[in-house]
Amino acid sequence: MALGPRLDLRQTQSLVMTPQLQQAIKLLALSNLEIETFIGEALEANPLLELGEAGPAPAAEAIEAPEEIRRTSLESSPVDQLIGEGRAADDRPLDIDGAALDRDRDTGDGERGIGEAAADWGGEFRTGDGAEGPGIDERGGSGPTLSQHLESQLGTAGGDRRAQTIARLIIGQLDEAGYFPLSLREFAAELGLPPADAERALALVQSLEPTGVGARTLAECIALQAQEADRYDPAMARLIDNLDLIAKGEFARLKRMCGVDDEDFADMLAELRGYDPKPGLRFGGGETALVTPDILVSARADGGWDIALNQATLPRLVVNRAYYVELRGACDDKASKGWLSERLADANWLVKALDQRQKTILKVATEIVRQQEGFFRHGVSQLKPLTLRTVAEAIAMHESTVSRVTSNKYLQCERGTFELKYFFTSGVAAADGEGAVSAEAVKAAIRTLIDAEDPKAILSDDALVDLLKDKGFDLARRTVAKYREAIGLGSSVQRRRQKALAAVR
Repeated sequence: MALGPRLDLRQTQSLVMTPQLQQAIKLLALSNLEIETFIGEALEANPLLELGEAGPAPAAEAIEAPEEIRRTSLESSPVDQLIGEGRAADDRPLDIDGAALDRDRDTGDGERGIGEAAADWGGEFRTGDGAEGPGIDERGGSGPTLSQHLESQLGTAGGDRRAQTIARLIIGQLDEAGYFPLSLREFAAELGLPPADAERALALVQSLEPTGVGARTLAECIALQAQEADRYDPAMARLIDNLDLIAKGEFARLKRMCGVDDEDFADMLAELRGYDPKPGLRFGGGETALVTPDILVSARADGGWDIALNQATLPRLVVNRAYYVELRGACDDKASKGWLSERLADANWLVKALDQRQKTILKVATEIVRQQEGFFRHGVSQLKPLTLRTVAEAIAMHESTVSRVTSNKYLQCERGTFELKYFFTSGVAAADGEGAVSAEAVKAAIRTLIDAEDPKAILSDDALVDLLKDKGFDLARRTVAKYREAIGLGSSVQRRRQKALAAVR
């Protein structure tokens, strides 16, 4: 076989992310307040950009009243003309197919592979992305701090007075995520306590709700939650002890160490994703931070909805073309003219990208209102199960685009201010076997039943199952217990003690 140089022609396809495409993806995920900061930086970097007077950025979307109010169907409302038809290609909402760009996205559908599920454990940890947002009753107003919540449980958590006193000292040292950041031995020595007493007090703190508080490391926090869920078997213990290997993507090595196959390993990773790595963040630090809405939803007189961006937090960016002409006339060399042309192109693109971002947000928000109209009219009991994929298919966009749009965005309506992720909830089967109901609706029903229970006849989880079935929710006892704990309500034994103490006081 002869060896020698030769020329070959080959045709290949590749996806190249230009800096502008990367910036467009970034803009989608920013809130209006973050956009303000971004625009401030752009104004400093580009002399051709300036703030214009607040104007009607894109036109607000409108959903007409449903048939029973206006005798015209929702499908024939002006929304279809506003957001889907007859638009020039350059004027369409921004949709970026993230399949090749963002393999670690969470679609809200619960369908993620091993690599995707593990990706969340390789970066910043977060709780379920849109699966089940905080309850409607957990929003707005000041709630108990983490310390207050934990100390309120000490009276019924067991332990002698000495252990409870030390536990209160430990609670005072927890950081905002619920971790105990000190060396327990040094903590005990500083207070002149036997190490065994400090260990018992820490164990008492770790027995409180939410599970995982008082942990000294991430692995210990996750292990506590796995033990609570009765999932802390030897394989899971080895996986939790080697979280660093998940971050490195060494899945084959982890499977060998845990002695499990691909299916079991995927289940274990999915289980890990369900645990909260920062359980203390469920509680405030006293004063509740004010949330500025990005989207405003208001009811119309005819029963429809007006959906608009909050112009108060959305600066309007314009290109100063007169200044460009002035600078252009003063440029007498090729390099200066090239630099000025680049600034003009960047300015034009940024203005266009921001306009596309606004149209995309309005398009997604309009579909959310359409899908969850029962919530806006009747409250959380009418919240339906909804996934990112459902919205993406309805508006002909990629679900990764919807995911970015709904990140860090808040919607204000007459029922309050809600994160857009709140409207994406998992579903549970209805008792009649037809369709499904939102997990948030189930939580609201559980809270209503418990709030109304007789202090002398506390409802057990089995009793809650029967009462919920009468309301149309077909749930297992274990599921009821999970939802009850998720909204911060104790077991029947704990509630009986709490209500007995309240009656004495």
